Amino acid sequence: MTAKPDETAAPVIADSNALIEAKINNLRALEALGVKPYPYRFDVTHHAGDLQEKYKDLPNGEVTGETVRVAGRVMSYRNSGMFIDLRDASGKIQIFSHKDGTPSDLLAQMAHYDIGDIIGVTGIVRRTPRGELTVNTQNVEMLSKSIRPLPEKYHGLHDTELKYRKRYLDLIMNEESREAFRKRSQIITFIRQALVNEGFMEVETPMLHVIPGGTTAKPFLTHHNALDMPLYMRIAPELFLKRLIVGGMDKVFEIGRNFRNEGISIKHNPEFTACEIYWAYASYTDMMALFERVVEGAVRHINNGETKLTFGEHAIDFKAPWPRKSMVDLVTEKTGVDFAKIASAADAAAKAKEIGVHVEKSALWGQIVETVFAEKVEDTLIQPIHVIDIPKDVMPLAKTHPLDARLTESFEVYINGWEIGPSFSELNDPFDQRERFMAQVAAREAGNDEAMHLDEDFLESLEYGMPPTGGLGIGIDRLVMLLTNSPSIRDVIAFPTLRHK
Repeated sequence: MTAKPDETAAPVIADSNALIEAKINNLRALEALGVKPYPYRFDVTHHAGDLQEKYKDLPNGEVTGETVRVAGRVMSYRNSGMFIDLRDASGKIQIFSHKDGTPSDLLAQMAHYDIGDIIGVTGIVRRTPRGELTVNTQNVEMLSKSIRPLPEKYHGLHDTELKYRKRYLDLIMNEESREAFRKRSQIITFIRQALVNEGFMEVETPMLHVIPGGTTAKPFLTHHNALDMPLYMRIAPELFLKRLIVGGMDKVFEIGRNFRNEGISIKHNPEFTACEIYWAYASYTDMMALFERVVEGAVRHINNGETKLTFGEHAIDFKAPWPRKSMVDLVTEKTGVDFAKIASAADAAAKAKEIGVHVEKSALWGQIVETVFAEKVEDTLIQPIHVIDIPKDVMPLAKTHPLDARLTESFEVYINGWEIGPSFSELNDPFDQRERFMAQVAAREAGNDEAMHLDEDFLESLEYGMPPTGGLGIGIDRLVMLLTNSPSIRDVIAFPTLRHK
């Protein structure tokens, strides 16, 4: 017979200290009073933010006739619990418990409450003579006894390492973090609904790929035991979404996670969220207008209808239309070098060296142009702009530009010096696509582990015929960074990838 655990034994906390011990003593005192410190539910009737809005015009000193049931975390505890600041997901409200109006047994329990505890309160709403919206206590229930002390309230949680590793503490202590994640949700919801309103259908495609594809990137490799075969975490859903276009689904999009086994920076996380959109019978010019509508709409949605936001020291206006300039022309403007007039990769490399840009010996003409653009132009593109007509050498899935075979019908949106999303008129010629794939295969064999693999099944799908199609990708994390004035991608991903500690 298995022995029952000793329910009176002191709980074990690996890194206990005096503050933790004091809180555990309060837990035991509550239990001695007959309080169950971890009950099953509490019937919440109102939220703090809703009450603040409903009674924003309630005069000082006025008492309502409304009884409410609110619940949340104790963020301050004053005068032996006479005044408690209670915060829920919507905001903060004061709780008042006076000895003349609160049963003595409740006051005895509340003497053992701590900052960080989660409680439920039943009472009457009033506004104090000093103007604080308050719930006068009729009943209080312990809902979850906090054992660990919160960070010091007046300074919040500013240790960035701790913020990212213990996001729950960051969210408890920092309103700006809670607001960033609320806005992230609002932005994604708006984008999804805006696309549905435009006639697009949301779909889902595999996260595990037999062949990684859709862009040039280094994938994560895993293994499926039952099938005894390697699989890759997807780097992009593009090739599967195009298969749906082949199948007659003319307007599709997917919002989901992608995984790339690459470096980590303030703009890069190994797993990230993107929205990919495909529109049959459209071209890259249609996708430019769609991008503008969606992003400007999202900005207005979270910004009281305004199109201007501040990021760092820059005021950015998202009002469409945005300028459209070719990558080559932008390079010419900044460097004085017109790479359009340079025919060979060797001459382009020499010219890049003259202006202080290092390129790999094996770099193709288009790769050199992109490298110069990245070093000399990107950081200067603060206001939203479509960088159009990107070289074919770095766009293996885009249609060739009709006026210059070295370029493609493509664009990348830059804001605040960051690429937010690529788009192009999708390549639907199976013969041209095979040649592009073979060039990528050659690059892989030459040592480029980010080059694309040959995907015969995708090529076969193109051979059945894919209509002219516009494709667009939106980097959700970077967009949310911009729209919430967040300096690091880790500020807008709830649980970013960190080195194991």
